Amino acid sequence: MIPGPRNLITDVPGLKVGNAQSATLKSGVTVLTGAQPLRASVHVMGGAPGTRETDLLAADKTVDQVDAIVLSGGSAFGLDACSGVMDALHAQGRGFKVGSAVVPIVPGAILFDLLNGGDKAWHENPYRALGRAAFESASDRFELGTAGAGTGALTAMHKGGLGSASVVLDSGVTVGALVAVNPLGSVTTPGDRHFWAAPFEVGGEFGGLGPDSNAGLGQPTVSRKAQVMQSANPDKANTTIAIVATDVALTKPQCQRLAVAAHDGIARAIVPAHTPGDGDLVFGVSTGARGVATDTEPGVIGHAASLCLARAIARAVYLATPAAGDLLPCWSEVHDKS
Repeated sequence: MIPGPRNLITDVPGLKVGNAQSATLKSGVTVLTGAQPLRASVHVMGGAPGTRETDLLAADKTVDQVDAIVLSGGSAFGLDACSGVMDALHAQGRGFKVGSAVVPIVPGAILFDLLNGGDKAWHENPYRALGRAAFESASDRFELGTAGAGTGALTAMHKGGLGSASVVLDSGVTVGALVAVNPLGSVTTPGDRHFWAAPFEVGGEFGGLGPDSNAGLGQPTVSRKAQVMQSANPDKANTTIAIVATDVALTKPQCQRLAVAAHDGIARAIVPAHTPGDGDLVFGVSTGARGVATDTEPGVIGHAASLCLARAIARAVYLATPAAGDLLPCWSEVHDKS
């Protein structure tokens, strides 16, 4: 397994990603879309998800394809980013056709970043405009770290962020992951230096420091996030939201199983994961460019997606950059002092 040429989810042919963010707001939006509608499903394992249009993605529901998927900050306010994306798609005449009507299908998920030090005293919900701006900026190249939906994200110990990674299998199949990392748990082992995802790192993509050699890891540690948000019930101020994708033609149920398998990547990269206070969610996407999957391919693709997601989570934190008013340090700042 080797990464694609960009080591981004857009190594999956036909996919594009756009970001929009506000430094003052300390929040933003990330949109995944494609030249053609995408087959998609979803799986939720956190106890506090925030979503829009995800019921449509169940295997027994009528709509089989989506036009875009939104990851957003802003908690429930951020769900309005989907409306901005719908506006842009509608202007292009894209969507689900019902007679003479065309309805863009735009599922979305949000993370909680309302208490991260940004100015949230808006008079008009800013997320609709951010959603449209993110969609209109979509490209095969996009920024990671403090960008898009990861702009205001926080982990237990460091700033979170937006991450992505890809892999090209020996068969030529491409798999990729995109994630906004804002968990209750930590992405690093005690001491801040090593990433939980280190065994799956490829080519020094998040520092090349290797796994932590200490034993007895995984014990509860004092969360910096909990300390700085002491009066704000930090157990309810979290969530890791992700998209995994492949170019193999998967059915809707197979997309759902892809999302299920990819959750292993969250558990490998964040400790603890899937808590009652997280809204951990993964969308599974197929572009269908390579033809129908064989009987064995979905399992291999699901495993690859889990590895990509673990790597993407570490990259999100590794690439986060400092900004005025931050509540937590970046991993790079803490590591430079160690």
